Amino acid sequence: MLNFIDNFLNRITMYRIVLYVLCFFLGSAVVLSIFKFLPYTPIDLMASFLIILLVSYITNIIFAYVYEAPTNVESIYITALILFFIITPAQGGVYSQFLPLAFWASVWAMASKYIFAIGRKHIFNPAAIALVLVAFTINQSASWWIGTPAMLPVVIIGGFLIIRKLRHWDLFFSFLISVITTIIILSAQKGASAQNIVHTLISTLDNTAILFFAFVMLTEPLTSPTTRWWRMAFGVLVGILSAPALQIGPFYSTPELALVVGNIFAYIVSPKEKLFLKLKERVKVGTDTFDFIFYKDKKFNFRPGQYMEWTLKHRSPDTRGNRRYFTLASSPTEPEIHLGVKFYPEPSSFKNRLLALPKLGEIVVAQKSGDFVLPTTEKRGLVFIAGGIGITPFRSMIQYLLDNNEKRDITLLYSNKKVSDIAYKEVFDKAQKELGIKTIYAVTDKGEVPVGSFMYNGFVDARIIQREVSDYLNKTFYISGPRGMVTAFEDTLRSMGVKRKNIKIDFFPGFA
Repeated sequence: MLNFIDNFLNRITMYRIVLYVLCFFLGSAVVLSIFKFLPYTPIDLMASFLIILLVSYITNIIFAYVYEAPTNVESIYITALILFFIITPAQGGVYSQFLPLAFWASVWAMASKYIFAIGRKHIFNPAAIALVLVAFTINQSASWWIGTPAMLPVVIIGGFLIIRKLRHWDLFFSFLISVITTIIILSAQKGASAQNIVHTLISTLDNTAILFFAFVMLTEPLTSPTTRWWRMAFGVLVGILSAPALQIGPFYSTPELALVVGNIFAYIVSPKEKLFLKLKERVKVGTDTFDFIFYKDKKFNFRPGQYMEWTLKHRSPDTRGNRRYFTLASSPTEPEIHLGVKFYPEPSSFKNRLLALPKLGEIVVAQKSGDFVLPTTEKRGLVFIAGGIGITPFRSMIQYLLDNNEKRDITLLYSNKKVSDIAYKEVFDKAQKELGIKTIYAVTDKGEVPVGSFMYNGFVDARIIQREVSDYLNKTFYISGPRGMVTAFEDTLRSMGVKRKNIKIDFFPGFA
């Protein structure tokens, strides 16, 4: 079942998953209102949502025009839906209380993406900063009406899909644990009995609002840290500040205020680069695989193996949107940025536009992320296992070693369907000759291996690993490729006795 879910999630970008989940929440709320599980009518809900969406859409168009920035429709829908779930809908056709809060929150949410931005990168979660500003200006606050038992199963199902896609369980659980710990400490300080503390914990965890906040708002990649330990620290900080009844001076903390503070922390500790790259050339490096080489618009440092978010403006983007996460195939030592992309039948509108990008065509790159990087020390030997276009982080790492003439104990196991699919072969052959990096190629199609070659015909398996890496229990394994391949190799290595701590996997929010 989980493999089916992962296959589904891998075909859709992270932003689309969030949008689909929020639409699922909306549809579920309408159905629940029909059966009187919610105190609103379906008309109340839809009318309230459409008002928020309309104001958000118009405001975004205005600010995008003024700031000469591209409009991202996905982002508008996502923010409007979030606001809808935390601003009390109009009831019985009475809009006097709903309209001021909904209007100003929608305006501020869209405006914040342009006003509170540095280097065209917004700092705050749009919905959170909007609600904080509205609270301080017109003294109205969010009700978080989604926090109802009727919506709990819906939020858990949808939230699971979001976290499963992002793989940010570390952030989710660090947040929840810090919330629970803070509640216990505050309650104990106030002299609450053990029974009352347990009751407070249960009511907090039973509150759908805190889960909605954690699943949907806390995990937004653009306003949270990009590496694991900072991400966990971010979760702890926001969790402490989100605890019910936490009072700081004359103010009681709220989830939205806690997230705004967390966003400031995330900005301080996160990379701040946003690059506007111009295409230099496109080189075919394998069957349907191209190396896109871009000029840098400024000095840019990163660690070999990291990934970034790539945004390519184009008309009528399909369901996969105009943003992707790709590993940097280049080494930090190279003068240009390399992007390796595999094109499959019926490619997305993003990939079609990328393939048609003319010389000096522009693409925007931001959100340098990832812990799947070349280690700085040589404590253990390394084994790189790659499938298909999953070779890109290893191209980055090995090119870095070549440029620095740095020898490491590394074995590369690289699997493809055909010999012609092998990408960046010249880099790995050179590394084998000059640095002694052992490279093993495996081709799965029968009859594809040339006579007299040293390639394996078939899949890389435990037998090949044991033959080529005799002391594999003393190695650290790096695995990169399609999610199914990565999972399968994890299982294989674990069955061979390799400890989990010695297995590193490449993951970013979207292989599509």
